[in-house]
Amino acid sequence: MFKKILIANRGEIACRVIKTARKMGIKTVAVYSEADKDAMHVTMADEAVCIGPPPSKESYLVMDKIIAACKQTGAEAVHPGYGFLSENATFSRRLEEEGIVFIGPKHYSVEQMGDKIASKKLALKAQVNVIPGYNDAIDTPEQAVEIAKGIGYPVMIKASAGGGGKGLRVAFNDQEAHEGFASCKTEAKDAFGGDRVVIEKYVEEPRHIEIQVLGDAHGNTLYLHERECSIQRRHQKVIEEAPSPFLDAATRKAMGEQAVALAKAVNYQSAGTVEFVVGGKDKSFYFLEMNTRLQVEHPVTELITGLDLVEQMIRVAAGEKLAFKQEDLKINGWAMECRINAEDPFRGFLPSTGRLVKYVPPPAENGVRVDTGVYEGGEISMFYDSMIAKLIVHAASRDQAIARMRDALNEFVIRGVASNISFQAALMQHPRFTSGNFNTGLIADQYPKGFNAADVPHDAPLMLVATAAAIHRQYLARNATITGQMPGHEYKPGKEYVVLFNGERHAATITPAEGGWDVKLAGGNYAIRSHWQFGDILYRGTLNGQQICMQVERRGSVYRLFHWGVQADVQVMSAHAADLLALMPVKAPPDMSKFLLSPMPGLLTQVAVKVGQEVKAGEVLAKIEAMKMENVLKAERDCVVEKLLAAPGERLAVDQAIIGFK
Repeated sequence: MFKKILIANRGEIACRVIKTARKMGIKTVAVYSEADKDAMHVTMADEAVCIGPPPSKESYLVMDKIIAACKQTGAEAVHPGYGFLSENATFSRRLEEEGIVFIGPKHYSVEQMGDKIASKKLALKAQVNVIPGYNDAIDTPEQAVEIAKGIGYPVMIKASAGGGGKGLRVAFNDQEAHEGFASCKTEAKDAFGGDRVVIEKYVEEPRHIEIQVLGDAHGNTLYLHERECSIQRRHQKVIEEAPSPFLDAATRKAMGEQAVALAKAVNYQSAGTVEFVVGGKDKSFYFLEMNTRLQVEHPVTELITGLDLVEQMIRVAAGEKLAFKQEDLKINGWAMECRINAEDPFRGFLPSTGRLVKYVPPPAENGVRVDTGVYEGGEISMFYDSMIAKLIVHAASRDQAIARMRDALNEFVIRGVASNISFQAALMQHPRFTSGNFNTGLIADQYPKGFNAADVPHDAPLMLVATAAAIHRQYLARNATITGQMPGHEYKPGKEYVVLFNGERHAATITPAEGGWDVKLAGGNYAIRSHWQFGDILYRGTLNGQQICMQVERRGSVYRLFHWGVQADVQVMSAHAADLLALMPVKAPPDMSKFLLSPMPGLLTQVAVKVGQEVKAGEVLAKIEAMKMENVLKAERDCVVEKLLAAPGERLAVDQAIIGFK
């Protein structure tokens, strides 16, 4: 067994590998960019080596720097995590030439299966079901359009090397194929260092189901059942679960056996994932690609099988045989994973960067697991992907797993950057998800105009009104006890208040009770017993005897409540103050309609227009890069450029003006 390994990655997966290595008694080496000098994986590792500036092309993707760090520290092996160099055959081969073990498949397996074109040809040879498509590299947008027309729209255009939804577009016509090809090539080159693009038929109403495989150097290859990854937004996985609510035992076995046949065809030695698209009532399935690495969603497989996949990868790389057989791999219960990302679901899921002012995940107990690489006070950088953490739960059944995930999401406190927790919580109660009757188009179908608070009406709005009233009264009571007051002039909070919510006015009478407050509304009485946690952010207790957990942000007299995916702004004040508020004029916001504003923080990579230029609706105005994704900004209507307010290379803030129009 290795004495010391280097993790050629960052963030959550680097921390994940370090935990297993520590459990196995193996020392670890972290590498980090200048932007990550204070990152969690750096402090967790036994040693750490700086490998360059923040951009991954100058640090985490530079093979020479990784190899030099191995030699400097005496690391015998490298775990690549996922992303970066994890599916780079040249990196695997370089390590082998230097006498350093790659904790992953052999370079020839990476080369054959890590490339979508080569893997599809191999799949055909191994008699694995494949989707119709064009299996050779494509050079120009015009060629891409001709190929797409030949296959028949819709088609999927994607980077040959890569994954994670980057370098991938779906095209329904010639224009989308032309533009999608160009964008895919750009994203692929920036994210993966290669710009080969392939095109294949897009299966409509598909389910995305993948098979986890594991092979050793002694001829043993097994499948560890499936993961359902159909809940996706723009081809980026949002929720994963194991097993799939769609598969039956016969289909599971058939898919598993095909995945094993494909892995054996390339002498696969490590953990890998064979991805399939499954559609139709007959559960027909087609090979998509093989990921020759650990997957982001591997924890759900670990929880239903009881295996540590990182440990298995390390043992296989060290030459050990798998210690179990196919018949030993049973499915135990149900596991689910939500990807908690730094993105704002109420602003079109745009990336959010900045400092984590408050970060308190739910306790890792009672079937809850949190994999993360961040900490309170840490920075979410614009240079890397948006993942903050992975929230994973395990329970006896799917319904119990959903309930456990809802509770865990409700308790997950993140402040300082926006997160997608509200959206994840909303999905957890969506009838199509809870029924298991969904496909990869669920989010696009159900939220065609993006995600809004109105999409998630609360089951009991008066509960929010009553809770906000109790919170406000508790806040006033506490202030009255800690604020210095002159004798005879003590402030005593009253009982009568007005609560404004969803444009409606509610009269509330609040009286103290043992351990909390009694709130009387026109619609009913509420007994609220609670206490604060985490600096007045998490409100936990009971409401009419039922358990309640609610996150709170106080903004003057307005309380922003987060509960079951609902984000509600509730205002509490005296009746007199409410009357005065109703009389105050509403100040209109400034007119910014003649400006192109940055929808997110990011790097301005291109300004495609000049002063005086006439622009037609739909024309490209600028491009912004954030968290490894290229975002193209187009004109909403015909206009004339009056002034340029930002230049390429400039780092933009949210709503910063880029272009002014006449």
